[in-house]
Amino acid sequence: MFPIDIDFSRLKEVLTYDPQAPMIFSSGIFLWLFAAFMIVYTLLQRKYTARILFVTLFSYYFYYKSSGTYFFLLALVTVCDFLLAQWMDRTEGRWKRKGLVTLSLGVNLGLLAYFKYTNFLGGVIASLMGGEFTALDIFLPVGISFFTFQSLSYTIDVYRKDIKPLTNILDYAFYVSFFPQLVAGPIERSGNILPQLQLPARFSYERAKSGLVLMLWGYIQKMVVADRLALLADTVYAQGGALGGWATAAATVLFCFELYCDFSSYTDIARGAARILGVELMENFHSPFLSQSVAEFWRNWHISLSSFFRDYLYIPLGGSRRGLARTCVNTMVVFLCSGLWHGAAWTFVAWGLLHGLYLVCGRLTLPLRKRLYTALRVPYGCLPARLWRTAWTFALVAFSMIFFRAGGMDAALSMVRSLLRPGAFPG
Repeated sequence: MFPIDIDFSRLKEVLTYDPQAPMIFSSGIFLWLFAAFMIVYTLLQRKYTARILFVTLFSYYFYYKSSGTYFFLLALVTVCDFLLAQWMDRTEGRWKRKGLVTLSLGVNLGLLAYFKYTNFLGGVIASLMGGEFTALDIFLPVGISFFTFQSLSYTIDVYRKDIKPLTNILDYAFYVSFFPQLVAGPIERSGNILPQLQLPARFSYERAKSGLVLMLWGYIQKMVVADRLALLADTVYAQGGALGGWATAAATVLFCFELYCDFSSYTDIARGAARILGVELMENFHSPFLSQSVAEFWRNWHISLSSFFRDYLYIPLGGSRRGLARTCVNTMVVFLCSGLWHGAAWTFVAWGLLHGLYLVCGRLTLPLRKRLYTALRVPYGCLPARLWRTAWTFALVAFSMIFFRAGGMDAALSMVRSLLRPGAFPG
């Protein structure tokens, strides 16, 4: 008999959370685990409850590998919103229902505010009061901005009576924790995911092939394009504006494509993995850099987040139904929130407000610009006009990305000065 040598260190690596190497789609361990997952999933595809339970448990394991014991936050949000939705469905009084959905808002946004914004708000308050604030050691769980918004959309839809609440908490846990889109989106709506749970989960060769191709394309975008562009952009941004206007402009353009490829790659991997499992996730990007206006850009960039803010913030604030002034205010509020959602820093606030300002100015100047086209006898839809609008839109978006990428306001302003100072672009 030969002795069996078991390498328990490898088993420990698979089972435990390593804060220095959290699980992400591009890690080798995820690919091996996903292959093993698919074997079991295929065996369970005709057993509904076992299949949903297995995917949910794997999703919690995936989140544990990403954020350690903070997976309990995912469970807390799931249980709270499931019970609140059930309670709302049995409640007829308008104010009682409003109180329940407000409680759901408090749970989700309260968790998000504590983990993501405590130090930022503490610093702001201390600065206003002329004191000092010592940052707290608060771990930011991966994907908390995504799963809180996704769960929140469910309770709001139940409050509005757009959907009926689920009666099985396992189905809801599947919806909130579904691992392909758990940590990087897209932010799915219950109206898309939940009906797909009822469909038979039979293996499809064509669906699997399409999903694998989409995942492969995502990996190419991430490892071949985004990671290479990051090396170039990071080198310039590390120097502030010291390398001059041309370097700043080139690095900013490269960062735009780096960010797009990085974010789009995770979405494509998520959509591909979900497609193999028989679930179709929404498209999150649609050629955003070919947009002819900033408004169109936001219809094509991070579509799940843009539509979330439109449906659950912009329209409830009044949208564009209460006059031009109120429309402009609503737009600025939405993009302030969008900036803060992306990060707890003044640079993200500036980035969001800048996009809000773009949209407000675009709305206010649209009649003037159309009259200018008419006066110049240039058809609004002709190719040169479309190319000009596309180039101008990209320039505006790229300029805003300086604030998105810079490590702080001082660094961002230094980069802006390197672009705007006289002689920034020597011939």
